[in-house]
Amino acid sequence: MSNIAARRWELNRRHVLRGLGATVALPFLDCMRPMRAFAEVAQASPRRSVFIYLPNGVNTLDFQIREAGANYTFSKILSPLAKHRANITPISGLYHPHGLGHHHNCQKIWLTGGKVGATDRNTISMDQLMAQKTAEVTRYTSLELSSDGDTLAWTADGIRLPSERTPSVVFKRMFEAPAGGLNTQRRNLDRKGSILDLVLDDAKKLDSQLGQADRGRLEQYLTSVREVEIRTERSSKWLDTPLPKVDAAARARVDRAVSQQLVGEYFRTMYDLIVLAFQTDMTRVATFSSGSEGQGLPIPEIQIKQDRHSLSHHNGNVKRLEELTASDTFNVQQFAYLLDRLAETSDTHGPLLDTTMTLFGSGMSYGHSHGNANLPLVLAGGAKLGLKHGRHLDFNRAGGLADYQLTNPREHYRLCFSPVNQKAVMSNLLLTMGQAMGLDINRFADSNGTLAELRA
Repeated sequence: MSNIAARRWELNRRHVLRGLGATVALPFLDCMRPMRAFAEVAQASPRRSVFIYLPNGVNTLDFQIREAGANYTFSKILSPLAKHRANITPISGLYHPHGLGHHHNCQKIWLTGGKVGATDRNTISMDQLMAQKTAEVTRYTSLELSSDGDTLAWTADGIRLPSERTPSVVFKRMFEAPAGGLNTQRRNLDRKGSILDLVLDDAKKLDSQLGQADRGRLEQYLTSVREVEIRTERSSKWLDTPLPKVDAAARARVDRAVSQQLVGEYFRTMYDLIVLAFQTDMTRVATFSSGSEGQGLPIPEIQIKQDRHSLSHHNGNVKRLEELTASDTFNVQQFAYLLDRLAETSDTHGPLLDTTMTLFGSGMSYGHSHGNANLPLVLAGGAKLGLKHGRHLDFNRAGGLADYQLTNPREHYRLCFSPVNQKAVMSNLLLTMGQAMGLDINRFADSNGTLAELRA
């Protein structure tokens, strides 16, 4: 009898945990602001952030800028950004201390600075910390996009948020009313609320029967369930608010099928979608992962047939290095397109580029041997958020580096494994961005300060 009881207990426990898991894996476009926030939005200048991830590092020999300060020369890979010089800051020398030696976990901690050991749980990503701040004044809390499902966004409980890889699907969720109208939506939200109530009630009954370790795991799930409760309540408050009208030209940019075989068109469509979401103030926080560390898209339109992971393992082969440089440059060109669109698109507060911080980069610098110091990073925009640009912010030079040995690859690659400046952690950059978004925080992850050089 005791064995049967034990098996029944295991089944019940698995059932509850499955239910919780299914509950938290809800669509990411559920979060909406309360009606009282409209007056605030009409008066306050918005603060926005977007994070763009490039997997497997870069050809650092062609990426690295040599001169610190304002009078720098653009490197070959970064040259497409030259026209945006006044609005960008290339950054050298930052690293995540917990990322050293954990090459394929770089993407996971790029925005968290968390630990990546086998028994460690990730922490909240900066985009989601920002989203907590902006959630009350946007229809959707945040926008998670990726080419393959590996997003950059993590909750406070170390749970990776789901993402969407198809632009037209996201457009329809954001800008088209679902079939069935308001009444169907209201019923669905009420049903979701009822399910959440049942899950929480069942969990309370189980709590007294759990050991300490299981209680901790259950509480982790319950925190996520409570977050979904908040999202569901916000969704209900938005039901009677009309969706913004999207003109034909804007719709044509994003409401269409785009093959990932046309990488440039695919990336630009994703960026157009982010711009449209910001222009209509549907959300103020977005992330886009252009690929996972284990792969990354090949680029057939420029005759690159290998994925980025394969290209990054070049073993010094000249042809592969040239192709990696071409892939890197291509990705920077698409990033320049995003900056173009943000600069030419305005809301009532002016060009979106002035109210939007954009971080482009990778959690790895030298993909061939998985070096993840001296991260390749470019910060752009956000003039109205108090950021200043126009120079190369070089923490390697600040840490005592005399010069870059770009003609001596073996020597230069040392920078990718051992930080020159031990205090130059990427979490300082994330903290600086968080404060520029209005977060009242003095520390993030393993930060040891802010980057005063970025503040006007």
